[in-house]
Amino acid sequence: MPMFTRLLLAITAMAVLSRSAKEQLVADSVTPPSPAVSVSQAALLPQVTYARPTHKMKLRGYLFDAFGPYPIVGAALAAGINQGEKTPPEWKQGAEAYGKRFGSDFGIAGITTTTRYALAAAFREDTLYYRCQCKGVLPRLSHAIISTFSACRGDDGHRVFSVAAVVAPYAGTMTAVYGWYPDRYSAKDALRMGNYSLLGYVGGNIALEFLYGGPHSLLSRIHLNNPHAAPAFPDPTKR
Repeated sequence: MPMFTRLLLAITAMAVLSRSAKEQLVADSVTPPSPAVSVSQAALLPQVTYARPTHKMKLRGYLFDAFGPYPIVGAALAAGINQGEKTPPEWKQGAEAYGKRFGSDFGIAGITTTTRYALAAAFREDTLYYRCQCKGVLPRLSHAIISTFSACRGDDGHRVFSVAAVVAPYAGTMTAVYGWYPDRYSAKDALRMGNYSLLGYVGGNIALEFLYGGPHSLLSRIHLNNPHAAPAFPDPTKR
């Protein structure tokens, strides 16, 4: 499965680059105090609360997600893999062929990101990823997976099914299939590629949940990222 291979490699690259320093947009949230902490001490510690991202933060997040280093590096890696696998074979080999594949992958990523942000704004959704405050591998894994298909809404950040998160991956691949892919490709191929893209979002959320290196890491900035620096957020199942 070429597309699935590309996504796994891209996710791995994100994890490797996560230690690169990048100035955060906002400070990382602090985990609420444990019962062992005294009341007086707890009163001095900030509580984890939901704060909707501002329009400025959304714009900066969109520009980073659409035109920042990750889509460029990801498209370059994907194009290299496609070049080696001769996918699509109609594009042949050579520098010109690599350019076509790079442009294609970069375009798919850009359309996916644009669709995600546009639909999120239309439905008043916050599709940024928030790390779970819950403990244990399974609860955190469940949170990462559920977050792929849901978003925060309202001032309290309650979880809802996200149209933007689900539709965006398919918008990118559908546009590619009917816009510049060879004629033999159809909606079936676009759906298949969109499925792999959605799996890529699942993998990215899992990476943010378990491999997050702090507010200054580059991983904290991908939309999978989060201009909030992927802060901890209460377990949505316990809200």
